[in-house]
Amino acid sequence: MIHGVTMDRREFLYGLGGALLATPGARAQQRPPLIGLLSSTSAEPYKPLVDAFTSGLRERGFVEGRNLAIEHRWVDGNYERLAGLAKDLVALRANVIVAVAPPAARAAKAATASIPIVFSTSGDPIALGLVSSLNRPGENLTGVNLMLFAMGPKRLDLLVKLVPNAERIGLLVNPNNPSTARSRTDSQTAARALGKTLIVVSAGNEREIEAAFDSLREQKVTALSVEADPYLLARRDQLAARAARDRLPVIYPHRENAEAGGLISYGTDLSDAYRQIGIYTARVLIGEQPGNLPVMQITKFETVINMKAARAIDLTIPPDLLTLADQLIE
Repeated sequence: MIHGVTMDRREFLYGLGGALLATPGARAQQRPPLIGLLSSTSAEPYKPLVDAFTSGLRERGFVEGRNLAIEHRWVDGNYERLAGLAKDLVALRANVIVAVAPPAARAAKAATASIPIVFSTSGDPIALGLVSSLNRPGENLTGVNLMLFAMGPKRLDLLVKLVPNAERIGLLVNPNNPSTARSRTDSQTAARALGKTLIVVSAGNEREIEAAFDSLREQKVTALSVEADPYLLARRDQLAARAARDRLPVIYPHRENAEAGGLISYGTDLSDAYRQIGIYTARVLIGEQPGNLPVMQITKFETVINMKAARAIDLTIPPDLLTLADQLIE
């Protein structure tokens, strides 16, 4: 306390860091901090989430092009490229690597034990081998758990409420995602409890998505749940178009799916989650140790229903689901 005025130590560090980075003399002596963004998916579909990420950075005084640089590395679902691109970011001496989704986080962890890593994951980061503890991650990693795989059984429950006569329900997964095995097991358990048969189909590229829908039609599946996956999110336009063509009721893990024409979504508010990732990244840039930052567990979930998509397949939404929805897209 100085003359009756108190200042939180963290606020002081943020202000001091921002002031130093903004000083012309400091800029002349050293480069601005560099963030390496490594993603399992592709740039264009993720632009709104990157914008949310940079808004979190701005909240803590870091602005790209002014006192911050960002190098983007996207693999468009080609996960075998992640290891090489992670090493590329290490060679560039990135101050922080932001790894979008577990495959990218694993590649970054394998590439460096010293550069801080802030990751996003939809599944349990301990089970995935990213950290040893949620409260004290240790080593050079921390991040945000979007909790999307934990919501798989809840999405099945909502789907059954939406289409109660559906006896054979599909589950679309990406076999390249390391969380797939666990989510498949959880969803199969949930389907049995609901008295439904679960048909699992896999797709890791555009062609396989079409083949998966063909298989669902051949097996007379009458409702589908799409599991959380960065690549499948990037293909949301394709998924919505094919579901509409097959007149298949589909539930998705992201509001972005419903906004792209999908029927219904239940899951994390991704924009808020990526803003939190930006804030965490800023805290690391200021000097906080990632191993001391608890892995953030997202607790905000939302239900979005696209009424136009429902009308297109002549599906009546039950009143209790309409009441439950956080947003109806007309």
